[in-house]
Amino acid sequence: MKKVLFVCTGNTCRSPMAEALFTRMLQLSGYPADEIRVESAGLYAWENDQATPEAIEVMSQLGIDLTGHRSRSIDDAMVQEADLILTMTRNHRDKLQELFPHLRSKIYTLAEYAGQPDEEIPDPYGQNIETYQQALQQIKSLLEKIIVNQQESRLN
Repeated sequence: MKKVLFVCTGNTCRSPMAEALFTRMLQLSGYPADEIRVESAGLYAWENDQATPEAIEVMSQLGIDLTGHRSRSIDDAMVQEADLILTMTRNHRDKLQELFPHLRSKIYTLAEYAGQPDEEIPDPYGQNIETYQQALQQIKSLLEKIIVNQQESRLN
């Protein structure tokens, strides 16, 4: 089983939205449930915080329930176990690559992995619902590109 780990700052907005949305998208794309495991964590997360109300709201608009999400701070074991680590910004990526230089080859920004290396996903924390919707739309667009690319590579 492959393990994908999404990483942001506090693990209450972007990375849990990416985790939940990617899980749903994989299911809808026909990936076997035992093929890919998706998780999220934060570089500077407080343990067991809930997702922000805004993240819960925008995800509920897609029929995805984030109310059970609890934040986790990234640790060595998570990084070691992950096959692919996708961060929301270059700063997140650079920090992880600095902490784990021997694992650089599996740490990318989400946008970079989707073929958009100059793009970043701004932190919506503390912003209005429209900002969360924009972040979610950006995450969704990048994840769609990744899934299409993975499906094409599976066919080749």
